[in-house]
Amino acid sequence: MSGPSPKPTILEIKPYQAGKAKAAGFEAPIKLSANENALGCSAGARAAYLAAANDLHLYPDPKGAALRDAIAQKHDLDPARIVLGAGSDEVFSLICQAYLSSGDTMVQPQFAFAAWAIAAKAAGAKVISAPEQDYHVDVDALLARVEATTRVAFIANPANPTGTAIPFADIERLHRALPPRVVLVLDAAYAEFAEADAGYEDGLRLARTAQNVVLTRTFSKLHGLAALRVGWGYAAAPIIDALNRIRLPFNTSSGGQAAAVAALNDDAFVKRSLALVREGRPRLERMLGAAGLRTLPSAANFVTALAPSAAAAQSLEQGLAARGILVRGLGAYDMPNAIRITIGDDRQMETLERALSALTSA
Repeated sequence: MSGPSPKPTILEIKPYQAGKAKAAGFEAPIKLSANENALGCSAGARAAYLAAANDLHLYPDPKGAALRDAIAQKHDLDPARIVLGAGSDEVFSLICQAYLSSGDTMVQPQFAFAAWAIAAKAAGAKVISAPEQDYHVDVDALLARVEATTRVAFIANPANPTGTAIPFADIERLHRALPPRVVLVLDAAYAEFAEADAGYEDGLRLARTAQNVVLTRTFSKLHGLAALRVGWGYAAAPIIDALNRIRLPFNTSSGGQAAAVAALNDDAFVKRSLALVREGRPRLERMLGAAGLRTLPSAANFVTALAPSAAAAQSLEQGLAARGILVRGLGAYDMPNAIRITIGDDRQMETLERALSALTSA
């Protein structure tokens, strides 16, 4: 007797693999595997979250009006065109639910955030990946893979898991060449770390005026609110209307909304967090280079490095774990010879440097 069967594309999904959080023999390992903020979160955000505990018996604002207003004020946006999600992951899922069906295709770069494919296949669609040029998104390759069945295109800038970024002019060229029926999703989870770079824009300028662009951001990275799962998207009113029709009730918590509002208003914490990444990135690149690894040019809060082989990358990941340092092996992203390391604070970077030196000199 057979039981129910899911949609065929569901069984094609590889469950998401999060960065490791535990190391055998270490109660509190140094976790550099998930691109979290080494400074934690804003004291104001923590206080706002704790204050929300007084109302745990009440449902949160289903529309997140205060948070949407705060985001709009910060970025000069129309709050009515903002959709909130339980992390930007949920916004990706809503987009795929609204615009993809069986027989449709989604296009993405070769090295892409795993949540996109999960959302697309859950909607019944086929995922098509376009090769990259030396670990950078290749706009022409993406366009060459757009078919009559393509309804959604995803791109992250800066990209995860590579950390590389492309000029905004390339994003504009991609948008101009895409058919108007295709929703272009610009995942800007790491945008704040690249905003000082020449030629970089997150894509909000496009999302303000285009009818087929969704710009997404998250509070998990720069703002250090990963545990609270708060993200948002900005798009034309018809897209936001579609997403809100299928967005589940009360999808962001009261504590998450309150903490996010406070985080947006803590400029001092943001400056400290950006300074840590700005100063720590070249330091991390130097120590990885000294260990014999090739580092990819990063515009994010992490550095991805290439080892001579998959075996060498795995050995390094395991060697660091044995010393209580967790990094992210990228085999699940079809980069078996790569590791991704979050930029940590001074103590974490000093410990990592000693461990790398010990491992490579052994």
